[in-house]
Amino acid sequence: MSKAYPSNLTRAEYEFLSDIIPEPKPGGRKREVDMWEVMNAIFYVLVEGVRWRG
Repeated sequence: MSKAYPSNLTRAEYEFLSDIIPEPKPGGRKREVDMWEVMNAIFYVLVEGVRWRG
């Protein structure tokens, strides 16, 4: 379980968006990641931004 951020999706919001997430390709390995966590990571970067180290 990851830390809760304001940019995180609720499960209801994820269910709404889950139809546009492609299914794993047949014949490949089983998906090992939780796509809800992946979407939360993407939204974190979009909302919060990531600073470059200088």
